[in-house]
Amino acid sequence: MQDNRPLWVPSEAAVAKSPIHAFMERCNADFGLSLSGFEDLHAWSVAERESFWSAVWDFCGVKGERGAKVLVNGDRMLEARFFPDATLNFAENLLSGRGEADAIVFRGEDKAEDRWSWDRLRALVSKLQQAFKALGISEGDRIAAMMPNMPETVAAMLAAASIGAIWSSCSPDFGEQGVLDRFGQIAPRLFIACDAYWYSGKLQDVGAKVATVAKSLGVPTVVVHYAGDAEAVAGKTPNASTLEAFVAPYEAREVEFTRLAFSHPLYILFSSGTTGVPKCIVHSAGGTLLQHLKEQRLHCSLQSGEKLFYFTTCGWMMWNWLVSGLASGATLCLFDGSPFAPDGNVLFDYAEAEKFAIFGTSAKYIDAVRKGGLAPRNSHDLSSLRLMTSTGSPLSPEGFTFVYEGIKEDVQLASISGGTDIVSCFVLGNPLQPVWRGEIQGPGLGLAVDVWNDDGKPVRGEKGELVCTKAFPSMPVMFWNDPDGAKYRAAYFDRFDNVWCHGDFAEWTAHGGLIIHGRSDATLNPGGVRIGTAEIYNQVEQMEEVAEALCIGQDWEDDVRVILFVRLAAGVTLSEDLIKAIKTRIRVGASPRHVPAKIIAVADIPRTKSGKIVELAVREVVHNRPVKNQEALANPEALRLFAGLSELKD
Repeated sequence: MQDNRPLWVPSEAAVAKSPIHAFMERCNADFGLSLSGFEDLHAWSVAERESFWSAVWDFCGVKGERGAKVLVNGDRMLEARFFPDATLNFAENLLSGRGEADAIVFRGEDKAEDRWSWDRLRALVSKLQQAFKALGISEGDRIAAMMPNMPETVAAMLAAASIGAIWSSCSPDFGEQGVLDRFGQIAPRLFIACDAYWYSGKLQDVGAKVATVAKSLGVPTVVVHYAGDAEAVAGKTPNASTLEAFVAPYEAREVEFTRLAFSHPLYILFSSGTTGVPKCIVHSAGGTLLQHLKEQRLHCSLQSGEKLFYFTTCGWMMWNWLVSGLASGATLCLFDGSPFAPDGNVLFDYAEAEKFAIFGTSAKYIDAVRKGGLAPRNSHDLSSLRLMTSTGSPLSPEGFTFVYEGIKEDVQLASISGGTDIVSCFVLGNPLQPVWRGEIQGPGLGLAVDVWNDDGKPVRGEKGELVCTKAFPSMPVMFWNDPDGAKYRAAYFDRFDNVWCHGDFAEWTAHGGLIIHGRSDATLNPGGVRIGTAEIYNQVEQMEEVAEALCIGQDWEDDVRVILFVRLAAGVTLSEDLIKAIKTRIRVGASPRHVPAKIIAVADIPRTKSGKIVELAVREVVHNRPVKNQEALANPEALRLFAGLSELKD
């Protein structure tokens, strides 16, 4: 495939059938417009936010009272309020189905399978709601969960939201301190945890961790059976009961929904915490719902009855995004465990069996499938798959090519980027425009996304800061334990006045798409020229000899020099010839400025629980500075590999 041709172009028939096309036609009729394509629609959605977000509410059938006002203080990011008179309940909107049709399908590696109908889901939500109320849990109280990505987790979240409680979750692979660094800040009224879980075919016992965390939090605990002995874990945990015992006194009945303000807190999400104690980011029920409905219905064309899959844990915001698919009547396909257990086909086996319409994953996963020599296009029937999404880190141009050559030729590939900060995406795909190699299709509707230089000026054809210049509904309500808002303002508004600065290094493309070059705080600055780390990874990680790479800037002789660490493929050693080949690849594929001063082989590369490499933590170790909150890492022991390296002393 040639770079000057798109990888995918929507057919006229598909465009005509898409929800976003129907939405645009309705807006044309309702507002007397003549919008004719995505660029027109996006420009109008930003210029007329009140009309746009009202139209999203109506088109997506939000259950609730909208109220008369749509936006107040719209010109001031921190004071803006969307739908200030509205009332709704998040769970009421997600529990959109009834009957025996599948609401949730679950697989835990090759160890567990289950199917939940809408009625089964409603029944557990009802029982949990009654049990929560019996504990005295009410509006604004926090419920914290250390759980796998399984149906009971979704039910517990919905029960919490139904009464206006605030939900916060992490995955059970977090260490004790990592859990307490998060939940200890928010003083939950209830702790929910599993008895054990599977990873890479091995049983992972969490009984001791559950008991320790529960004792530290000092609150009642509910132990959910999954892979272990829930009664035994509950018996060794203070003030604990199994899920079965917790809900046993109650009969399923109609779920009651407390309608609350649009801005009422729904979720507390946590920053990665690799540079300090995690920030507690509070998201609203209304903002989360409206933004997710917009992304899933309009940008992803999600329809009732379709199968929606995202490979995620409950410690990543993509879990929160995934469960919102219920609001469109979709069937959630949940998976917990390793995506390579028992082998690299497990997720494609799942996709074939359940006929996924949407397959969401990470760029790292796509690269791992490519390097594993798999070709699902030839080995699996993926005829139902129409959209594949990728996030977590920038997807390389070669990753784009592999999806079409190795997974499916006629799938729409949407690289997406946003984050925990907005529990959604700033830039993502859309079904109206072509997919170009290495490019995110464009900005989200209703979001005034731009790229600015250091002087705060919009730029085209050069790299800069990803910003959003107007308020939007899924901005955080606040940070927990930040009474004067100082942490919140410092996180997003210190760089540019009244403009959200997201911390991504980005550029517009000639097609109106975007490329993310990495995090701004990880960009390299040799000789005063900013370089995105993704530009280097895009070159070196395509080499079969290199399994993974991490790049930092080392302070050196009043400047910064580029240091590249590589985890090599099995059986490969870092010879002088390989070093030369890597440097040549980077020089030719990127530029001479990108060529590292040093290339060093390491046995492992540290990453967060959601699989993101931690450049900043490695940079701190290299400069002999302490790394805070190592509990946030999946493999904190890897940091020791970067300490005191003799290669970095000359």
